[in-house]
Amino acid sequence: MSFLRALVGTLRSTRHAPRLAEGLTPDDDVLLDAPDERLAPALVAAALGDPEPAAKLLATTRDAAEWEDRDRYVTRLATFAYGRGEWLERWREVAPRDPDALLVSAQLAVRRAWESPARAERLRELDPLLRRLAGEAGRDPVPWRLALDHARGAHAGHAVFEGLWEQALLRSPHHYGCHVAALKYLSAQWYGSHRAAFDFAEQAADDAVDGSLVRALPVRAGYEALRPLPGAGRDRAAEPVADGPRIDRAADRGRALSAAFAAGDPWPAEARNLLAYVLVARGRWAEARDEFGRTGPYATSFPWAVGGHDPLRRFLATRDRTRTELARRTPLWGRAGGIPGRSGPRGH
Repeated sequence: MSFLRALVGTLRSTRHAPRLAEGLTPDDDVLLDAPDERLAPALVAAALGDPEPAAKLLATTRDAAEWEDRDRYVTRLATFAYGRGEWLERWREVAPRDPDALLVSAQLAVRRAWESPARAERLRELDPLLRRLAGEAGRDPVPWRLALDHARGAHAGHAVFEGLWEQALLRSPHHYGCHVAALKYLSAQWYGSHRAAFDFAEQAADDAVDGSLVRALPVRAGYEALRPLPGAGRDRAAEPVADGPRIDRAADRGRALSAAFAAGDPWPAEARNLLAYVLVARGRWAEARDEFGRTGPYATSFPWAVGGHDPLRRFLATRDRTRTELARRTPLWGRAGGIPGRSGPRGH
């Protein structure tokens, strides 16, 4: 019987999988971490050793209080400087007190400290720099997001973290990056639990304004619940499935937010990639396929790079697997994609 089921599944895949590729960006056209039209020229100039476009871009986001864009650009510029930092060194030489150059440098320093075997010690050495940046930042929440990330790795206690969190909220109560930093601290991977992370994420999503990416925060909590805890064996890694109903509710909220944006919009790309990851993990193949369609050409390193994977290859492989699994579950002479999206953790 199992052999017959395997044959039927193969026939279904052969019949339906090509049709399920309709509307998906071809593999060769998918881009990983593609910069938007504002960041791209700054990165091109930085590659040529010219920091001026990056300086102007970050100054614009600071003056216009474009905090979400500012956070993304600081992170991306620091990532670029991680491998090619001559332009940042030049920027620091020309304008040693430029707050934007200092912020990118601090982001880069925190990343390098996180990768050090002596992480906590290296991070603590950066504490004076980060405190000074945050204290001089005015309304800008990005240095406070960086301080929150730093505090988590430096093993800061709850009281210290809460103090930083309160200051971040005073600057921008709905800033997505600060909320993600707080969620990580509250997760079972660090100093909290799955329940604490979900409680925080759901309350934040309830309070968020329409269109805010904070509304996707429960999906991030679901992702954290799906991850095996450090040092956990196979049995322990399987335990987060007990949070399945809460993860599914989070995915439903994420789908509602995703539907509010146009397909192929680069702004919610990371949230959509994360949502697709969670939907696949929950065996919700039809909905995952829809979400892969909404991502358009925009693949993101997170979450696909976690665990040392090649993120683009993993994105494409998971997208292919989603089409194959959906095709296998479609009646041989039925219409591809016509089955219910939520089919249980293993798709049965």
